[in-house]
Formats: sequence, C-alpha cells, structure tokens
Amino acid sequence: MRKALHVASFILFLAACSSPAEISTDTVLPYGVTSEETQRYLVRQHLSLSNVGAGKPEKQNLWVALIRDFEPYQRVRERLISPESYVLFSDENGNLYAEFDLSDHPPGITIEVEIETLVEVSEVAYEWSQCEGPVLDKFVRPELHIESRNPQIVALSQELSAGKDTLCEEVRAFYDYAGDELVYSYNEDDWGAQATFGAMGADCTEYASLTIALSRAAGIPARYITGLRYLPEEERGDIPVEHAWLEAYLPGIGWVAMDPTLGRSASQRERYFAHHTADHIIVTLGRNPSTLRGASYWSHLYWPGNSTEIRVQDAGWDILLLP
Repeated sequence: MRKALHVASFILFLAACSSPAEISTDTVLPYGVTSEETQRYLVRQHLSLSNVGAGKPEKQNLWVALIRDFEPYQRVRERLISPESYVLFSDENGNLYAEFDLSDHPPGITIEVEIETLVEVSEVAYEWSQCEGPVLDKFVRPELHIESRNPQIVALSQELSAGKDTLCEEVRAFYDYAGDELVYSYNEDDWGAQATFGAMGADCTEYASLTIALSRAAGIPARYITGLRYLPEEERGDIPVEHAWLEAYLPGIGWVAMDPTLGRSASQRERYFAHHTADHIIVTLGRNPSTLRGASYWSHLYWPGNSTEIRVQDAGWDILLLP
C-alpha cells in the first residue's frame, strides 16, 4: 500500500525464517489470548529531501510516525533517529511521532532522514468462543473513508448480522464478506469503504475500511491499523511492505486483530481472523491520524517563498529479520 497526494507545496505521503525468540517476560496478555512466538526485526526507514530550488524555504516541517510499543503485539527495544534535532510527541490515539524542523535547508542540498527501530513482534491468537460482556462506546462513529452510516453499508451490515447469536459471529460475517466479495486490485488511490460497492477494485485499505464500517454500523467498535508486513526476500517480489488491517472489540475478549486482505483466500481465512501474526509490525492506530493530515507513515509541509522547491525522494523501508 503506497499512496501519495501532492497539492502545490503541501506534500503528503501515504504509503502498501530463523528460530523464534522467547516471548518477552514483561508482555502481559489479556484473558483468552495466547502468544505462540516472537520475532525480532531491525526496521530502517529512510527519506531524502532535496532542495532543487534557488533559495531556502520560509518554513519546512516533516512529521514521521514511529514504531512504538503496542501491547500485546510488539515492544520497541531500541531506536536511533537522524538528524538528531527533532521533537517527540503523541497524538489522540497514542501514536508516536518525530517532528523535524528543516527550515534551514540550503539550495542544492539533500537532507537524509534515517530511523532505525529494533522491535519484537509477537504472534497473538485469541479465543473468541466466549463472547459475552459490555462493549466500548469508542471507535463506533463514521469518519473519512469509513462511512458506517452510508445506507448501503448499514443495509449490508444488517443483512450479514441477521441470524447471528453474538457480536463475535457478526464480526466474523463481515470479515468473511470482505474476503468473499471484494476483488483484490492494488491501487494508488484511497477509496474507502463505500467505494467497494463500485468496480474499481480494492487493496488492503479498502478491505480493512469496509470491515470496520460494517462493524461500526452494527455498533461494534473497530479501528484501523497501518503498519508493515515482513516477507522473506524470496517471497517479496513487487509486494509493498506497507500494509493495513484492523482490530474489532469483541465482548469478553477486548481488541482482536484480523487481516481480511490476507484472509481473502479460503486457505488463509482462519489464519488471519482473531490472530495477529508475527510478520505484522504496527506503525499507527486510526484511519485518519490528525498529525499526518490524511496520510500514513509521514507528512511533509513547506512554504516555498518565490524560489524554493523541495522534492521528497528515495522514501522507503528495509526490514531485517534477526535471529
């Protein structure tokens, strides 16, 4: 999943083994949850910003979402950030960012931003047969690209929920619908849930958005996750490391991870429902983090004056699986 929006000087970027280590002893798992293995990764993110104009920008900022602790799935053990002049802060969903003030950017110069993160990611499986108890009143409202009050989505949610005994069975029906009915097709646009009723195809952003919208239409909390997916080099091909999936809040269990994109085939359907595999690395929580202004992973903003042009080049990731 790699999507970009360029509006004048406002540049937003929306990005698409060895033996497991022992699970960290300071990871606390909720009731009904088991962890089967933990993988360690060194994740390198790099961005190059080139000033190809004749002058300095009047103002230039770069915001980069950082991989962070996210229990029970992952824990960050070490992080290195360059340049060293930055400010750390969190947003409304607990996402962590580094903000760089790059206003002193001479013409003809390229600034390299490098972030290295050592992170441990656990495979987490959920027992969802017991599905009783209260639900939250958060993450149940419509938002941009999650149109849970759209009449088509509401009607479909009601149709799929009919005859189901528990909210867990309803969420499973929504997950199955996305896998059965959506036609996977990578796209560079951000269509959202409602657009899946059209013929433009869907990638991970639409699979996750539709499953969330159907859940919220039924009053079931669900939230969007943007992250990275590790694949061994021999399996990678042209598959982007950027990925999106979701969590739904199931009564008596809590937040439960699922990936309807990877679960779209019948052979993988069970593996990716109520199961967080250790190749999923979380970066941000929430469909539209305010700091990123509608983007994912990072956003860039500058005021050009009369002669400044900043180009963001060579933006990407390297993920190394550690023994």
